[in-house]
Amino acid sequence: MAGPTTAQRGDAERADTPARPPHIGPQKSRLTGRIRLILAAAGLVLTAAATVWVLYGSSWLRLEQVTITGTGVLTRTEVEAAAEAPVGDPLISVDTGAIADRLRQKLPRIDSVDVVRSWPHGIGLKVTERKPVLLVEKGEKFIEVDAKGVRFATVDKAPPHVPLLELTPDRSASLRRFGSDRLVREAVRIAGDIPGKVARETESVRVTSYDSAVLELTRGRTVMWGSSEEGPVKARVLTALMKASPKAGHFDVSAPTAPAASKS
Repeated sequence: MAGPTTAQRGDAERADTPARPPHIGPQKSRLTGRIRLILAAAGLVLTAAATVWVLYGSSWLRLEQVTITGTGVLTRTEVEAAAEAPVGDPLISVDTGAIADRLRQKLPRIDSVDVVRSWPHGIGLKVTERKPVLLVEKGEKFIEVDAKGVRFATVDKAPPHVPLLELTPDRSASLRRFGSDRLVREAVRIAGDIPGKVARETESVRVTSYDSAVLELTRGRTVMWGSSEEGPVKARVLTALMKASPKAGHFDVSAPTAPAASKS
């Protein structure tokens, strides 16, 4: 039996070969690319518009709640009133820096405050209050002074375990050179260095000059501290001295390398 002819074999090969796609010309290809770019740009515009509307125009992300932490003396009502947070405004538009500035300006007891957005509906106020390390007596009231020497509040009742500052500078070269404000800062530094047990028993810090500060303790005891220099060293020496001489009434650590204790 005769096999397929050459013509028949050619027809068969052409039938098995897949058809080639029609050729796309350069002009049509460029047109397709432009359409894709237009569609992509339109998608970005719509997405941006929707985002702006959600953040600013919708009722989904608006300020509804103010959370306050870190207060001790200040009340929530005081802090919330001073903050003047714009409840109802879009959360994204709330000026957190302005809120922090208002709080520090209206409430001097606040040392620092962090104002953060709490999505989707809140603002958090993390407050750090100033702590008094000394008190200045003024009539029947007391002015609280913090560790930076800032006089930040006037109170009717002295808080416990905070010594009075008795600033009675003599008319010396020390006063003319440093001034009373510098002497207050020196007293603050001294108060911060007094060891814990002694600090709880310190009733007043009496400062007469830059290098003359005396601690008045309970039971009529006194400590000649001197200047604020070498404060941590003086604190350690005083602790050891009081332990070695528990019945002494007067301690002198103004020269910590040569401390002294006596009954009077």
